[in-house]
Amino acid sequence: MIDAAVVLGLVVGAYAVQATAVFLVDPRGFVPPDTSLGWFLDAWILLAIGYLALSWAVLGGTRGDKVMGLRVLTAAGTPPGLLRSTARAIFCVLFPLGLLWVAVSRRQRSVQDLALRTHVVHDWG
Repeated sequence: MIDAAVVLGLVVGAYAVQATAVFLVDPRGFVPPDTSLGWFLDAWILLAIGYLALSWAVLGGTRGDKVMGLRVLTAAGTPPGLLRSTARAIFCVLFPLGLLWVAVSRRQRSVQDLALRTHVVHDWG
Protein backbone atom coordinates (compact mmCIF):
# COMPACT_ATOMS: atom_id res chain seq x y z
CA MET A 1 0.00 0.00 0.00
CA ILE A 2 2.88 2.36 0.69
CA ASP A 3 4.29 1.86 -2.79
CA ALA A 4 0.84 2.30 -4.35
CA ALA A 5 0.49 5.59 -2.45
CA VAL A 6 3.91 6.73 -3.70
CA VAL A 7 2.96 5.90 -7.30
CA LEU A 8 -0.39 7.66 -6.88
CA GLY A 9 1.50 10.72 -5.64
CA LEU A 10 3.74 10.53 -8.70
CA VAL A 11 0.71 10.31 -11.00
CA VAL A 12 -0.92 13.33 -9.34
CA GLY A 13 2.40 15.18 -9.56
CA ALA A 14 2.73 14.31 -13.25
CA TYR A 15 -0.76 15.64 -13.87
CA ALA A 16 0.06 18.84 -11.98
CA VAL A 17 3.21 19.34 -14.06
CA GLN A 18 1.27 18.72 -17.26
CA ALA A 19 -1.51 21.15 -16.23
CA THR A 20 1.05 23.79 -15.24
CA ALA A 21 2.84 23.48 -18.58
CA VAL A 22 -0.45 23.82 -20.48
CA PHE A 23 -1.37 26.86 -18.37
CA LEU A 24 2.02 28.53 -18.93
CA VAL A 25 1.74 28.09 -22.70
CA ASP A 26 -1.72 29.69 -22.94
CA PRO A 27 -3.05 31.11 -19.65
CA ARG A 28 -6.12 32.78 -21.17
CA GLY A 29 -7.24 29.71 -23.10
CA PHE A 30 -6.38 27.24 -20.33
CA VAL A 31 -8.34 24.01 -20.40
CA PRO A 32 -7.34 21.29 -17.92
CA PRO A 33 -5.57 18.35 -19.59
CA ASP A 34 -7.33 15.08 -20.36
CA THR A 35 -7.99 12.91 -17.31
CA SER A 36 -9.29 9.86 -19.13
CA LEU A 37 -8.89 6.37 -17.75
CA GLY A 38 -6.38 5.68 -20.52
CA TRP A 39 -4.16 8.59 -19.45
CA PHE A 40 -4.35 7.51 -15.81
CA LEU A 41 -3.48 3.87 -16.60
CA ASP A 42 -0.61 4.83 -18.91
CA ALA A 43 0.81 7.22 -16.32
CA TRP A 44 0.35 4.64 -13.54
CA ILE A 45 2.12 1.88 -15.48
CA LEU A 46 5.05 4.04 -16.59
CA LEU A 47 5.56 5.66 -13.20
CA ALA A 48 5.18 2.37 -11.31
CA ILE A 49 7.79 0.72 -13.51
CA GLY A 50 10.15 3.67 -13.09
CA TYR A 51 9.64 3.86 -9.33
CA LEU A 52 10.13 0.13 -8.77
CA ALA A 53 13.11 -0.16 -11.10
CA LEU A 54 14.99 2.80 -9.65
CA SER A 55 14.19 1.84 -6.06
CA TRP A 56 15.42 -1.73 -6.51
CA ALA A 57 18.51 -0.74 -8.50
CA VAL A 58 19.62 2.17 -6.32
CA LEU A 59 18.31 1.34 -2.83
CA GLY A 60 17.72 -2.42 -3.03
CA GLY A 61 14.07 -1.88 -2.16
CA THR A 62 11.11 0.46 -2.34
CA ARG A 63 9.73 2.55 0.54
CA GLY A 64 7.26 -0.25 1.24
CA ASP A 65 10.08 -2.81 1.20
CA LYS A 66 12.04 -0.75 3.72
CA VAL A 67 9.06 -0.50 6.10
CA MET A 68 8.58 -4.27 5.91
CA GLY A 69 12.32 -4.96 6.25
CA LEU A 70 12.72 -6.46 2.78
CA ARG A 71 15.45 -6.18 0.18
CA VAL A 72 15.72 -7.51 -3.38
CA LEU A 73 18.96 -9.32 -4.25
CA THR A 74 20.37 -11.29 -7.16
CA ALA A 75 21.43 -14.92 -6.91
CA ALA A 76 24.93 -13.61 -6.14
CA GLY A 77 23.61 -11.69 -3.12
CA THR A 78 24.04 -8.24 -4.66
CA PRO A 79 21.39 -5.64 -5.43
CA PRO A 80 20.01 -6.02 -8.96
CA GLY A 81 21.35 -3.62 -11.54
CA LEU A 82 19.18 -1.20 -13.47
CA LEU A 83 18.51 -3.61 -16.35
CA ARG A 84 17.41 -6.50 -14.13
CA SER A 85 15.43 -4.13 -11.87
CA THR A 86 13.63 -2.69 -14.89
CA ALA A 87 12.80 -6.17 -16.20
CA ARG A 88 11.53 -7.18 -12.76
CA ALA A 89 9.46 -4.00 -12.49
CA ILE A 90 7.88 -4.54 -15.91
CA PHE A 91 7.15 -8.15 -15.02
CA CYS A 92 5.62 -7.18 -11.63
CA VAL A 93 3.47 -4.38 -13.04
CA LEU A 94 2.21 -6.26 -16.10
CA PHE A 95 1.89 -9.71 -14.47
CA PRO A 96 1.10 -9.09 -10.78
CA LEU A 97 -0.43 -12.55 -10.36
CA GLY A 98 3.10 -13.95 -10.59
CA LEU A 99 3.75 -12.48 -7.16
CA LEU A 100 1.25 -14.90 -5.65
CA TRP A 101 3.58 -17.81 -6.43
CA VAL A 102 5.43 -17.03 -3.16
CA ALA A 103 2.52 -18.64 -1.31
CA VAL A 104 3.21 -22.08 -2.82
CA SER A 105 6.93 -21.87 -3.53
CA ARG A 106 9.18 -23.74 -1.10
CA ARG A 107 11.79 -20.98 -1.36
CA GLN A 108 9.13 -18.24 -1.26
CA ARG A 109 10.01 -16.84 -4.68
CA SER A 110 7.63 -15.23 -7.12
CA VAL A 111 7.48 -16.11 -10.81
CA GLN A 112 9.37 -12.86 -11.39
CA ASP A 113 12.13 -13.97 -9.02
CA LEU A 114 12.42 -17.35 -10.72
CA ALA A 115 12.59 -15.86 -14.21
CA LEU A 116 15.10 -13.13 -13.33
CA ARG A 117 17.14 -15.00 -10.71
CA THR A 118 16.38 -12.62 -7.86
CA HIS A 119 15.06 -13.17 -4.37
CA VAL A 120 13.68 -11.10 -1.52
CA VAL A 121 15.32 -11.30 1.90
CA HIS A 122 14.45 -9.89 5.30
CA ASP A 123 16.87 -7.09 6.14
CA TRP A 124 16.02 -5.03 9.19
CA GLY A 125 19.50 -3.49 9.34
